[in-house]
Amino acid sequence: MRIAVGGIQTECSTYSRIRTKSKDFKVLRGREILDDEYFSFLGGFRQAFETTFFARAVPGGPIDRQSYEQFKGEYLRRLAEAGKLDGVYLAMHGAMFVEGMQDAEGDWITATREVVGDECLISASYDLHGNVSRRIVDTVNMLTAYRTAPHIDVEETMQKGVAMLVSCLEKNVRPAMAWLPVPVLMPGERSSTVDEPAKSLYAQLPISERREGVMDASLLVGYVWADEPRATASVVLTGTEREVLSEEALRIGRAYWAARGEFQFGVKTGTLGECIRWAEQATTAPVILADSGDNPTGGGVGDRAEAFGELLRRDFKNVLIAGIADAPATHACYEVGTRGKSRLQVGGTLDPQGSLPVACEAEVLFTLKDVPPRERQAVIRVNDIQVVLTAARRPFHNLTDFSRLGLDPRQVKLLVVKSGYLSPDLAPIANPNLMALSDGAINQDIEGLPANEFRVPTFPFDKSFEWKPDVVFSARQST
Repeated sequence: MRIAVGGIQTECSTYSRIRTKSKDFKVLRGREILDDEYFSFLGGFRQAFETTFFARAVPGGPIDRQSYEQFKGEYLRRLAEAGKLDGVYLAMHGAMFVEGMQDAEGDWITATREVVGDECLISASYDLHGNVSRRIVDTVNMLTAYRTAPHIDVEETMQKGVAMLVSCLEKNVRPAMAWLPVPVLMPGERSSTVDEPAKSLYAQLPISERREGVMDASLLVGYVWADEPRATASVVLTGTEREVLSEEALRIGRAYWAARGEFQFGVKTGTLGECIRWAEQATTAPVILADSGDNPTGGGVGDRAEAFGELLRRDFKNVLIAGIADAPATHACYEVGTRGKSRLQVGGTLDPQGSLPVACEAEVLFTLKDVPPRERQAVIRVNDIQVVLTAARRPFHNLTDFSRLGLDPRQVKLLVVKSGYLSPDLAPIANPNLMALSDGAINQDIEGLPANEFRVPTFPFDKSFEWKPDVVFSARQST
């Protein structure tokens, strides 16, 4: 049994003015895939895997076309060099957007099929914020997606994608796939699986899988900040019994449609100014304020400094902001060194049209040592506000992200992070958690987004249409 592993993962806001380029990706080639912690679960299978090419980037703006074509070309070359294959496992996301291209995952996956031929089985794993198209459904043989947001089942989902593939190859099964697009689009912050109605909707998926002939039941929320026809919620089932797959797809899809008006933010939300005022009034700590519109893990730029500027204006005490992507300011901190002082312009360097920088006289408290320039991080203090500056866009979701910088977010009055819903590490310490519906490339005011050119009628952008569910079966369905 010969199975190849590869893929490409990122999430792209079509409302972002920045471009994601090859330098923004972490690339694994050949044996590097097996040696990387992200794919450590492969060690639990007795099969040997043919490793090809895998690229992963922090979500951002559309991918530069030349960078994408370069990656795809190398991947296809390595795939072809692997020789005759029984199966391919693709670790994907589902919300990738490439300049001048609709359905980028569809392009990558169909190119894979052209290399490996019709007899080879292809399995893919997706983020639950991925978008599915007819092209994808007609090309892969099986698909599974995360069931948690925040995502705590990434490894479990990837492992399932491989396990389904191995099982089908061992049993000589060619499964069917049922796809039901549901014309509803919600931001992840209004569809977290720790809150209702998503919590109950996702709890129904294991029930579907208990039925004979169902291998996997997946419900994808979709990615709302993409102007593409495929941007919609969808139900995807993989299995062997066409009638059962259709029944379960309809049951799940109708339940999602019926709940469309119930999705809401799971925490207290307001404008940036309102959230800062509530934080000032709080008698508990740490208050964690999520700057949602500039969240880099959702496709935000990550360089906006409005929160920093407003907190300075209010002379807010005991604050930590993590972080602001600003390479020039970060490198300036390294030049003056720890305890040095520097006159900085913070913010607005990646997207100058997005926001204005904040001018400040800063003391450098810490610089991360022994890292390449692109991975530099510095901690500065301005008045009683500490700010983490980064040379590249990145989130601060884990407590280890802070401890490696000598910081403890539990000891501040206010922690500002560029996030939507909080990560499993930060959520338990929030006291309370506030979400600012701030400006940025992933503005949570989705109904106020600019007019779209390609997106089909979808709730809540259009509330006047009726939906008649229609289950589509893959062109590769079993007979």
